[in-house]
Amino acid sequence: MSVSVQKVDVKVTALTGASARTRDLMVRTAVDLMQRGKTPSVSDAAEAAGVSRATAYRYFPTQSALVEAVVHHALGPILEWDSTLDCAEERVFDLLASSSTRIIEFEATFKAALGLSLEQWAQTRSNLALSGPQFRRGHRIELLEKALSPLRGKLTEAQFGKLAKALSLTFGLEVILVLRDIWKVDVSEMQDVATWAARALVRAALAEAQTSAARQLTGSGAGHL
Repeated sequence: MSVSVQKVDVKVTALTGASARTRDLMVRTAVDLMQRGKTPSVSDAAEAAGVSRATAYRYFPTQSALVEAVVHHALGPILEWDSTLDCAEERVFDLLASSSTRIIEFEATFKAALGLSLEQWAQTRSNLALSGPQFRRGHRIELLEKALSPLRGKLTEAQFGKLAKALSLTFGLEVILVLRDIWKVDVSEMQDVATWAARALVRAALAEAQTSAARQLTGSGAGHL
């Protein structure tokens, strides 16, 4: 959920031994800092991890690269989500239900990453140069498109894209920001509202597609009378 999003490249050449341990130490240290509400620079994470700056920058040349790696780590099993279900509605429900606990667990990390994204956005608005590529969020795009995959062919590309975008408002950190931070609901109610909204959106999209198809058939038939 198809829309292209610029992201920092987190693909890592297979590391082994000391190199793998050093990179992992940097990521775990940065996770710890972000779970405490701090968005570390590469130098901050290196110092906290007891790693030289020169070494740290070999793994993470920019703060955005470090934070992207941390977010990737925090998402963990969510990124590997898949389903054998054939019903798009149930697949979306499964994605939201299976992801919720992990997102809540790393809420502080995701909020710190969002803070960096907003800070960089403000810099670009002020025409200030960034020190490296801008950190962008977008993992939910692929996940939601995967969840909705049974609807390809049933919805037009425009309808499919609209539904995926709408569902993105029911998944991820934004749900916490709106329902917990603003509405002050508990976790159970937050999950219930998010899944209710997601189900309603899928059903609405299908109903709209069926109505559109019926109109096309009616119009086509009228042309032959």
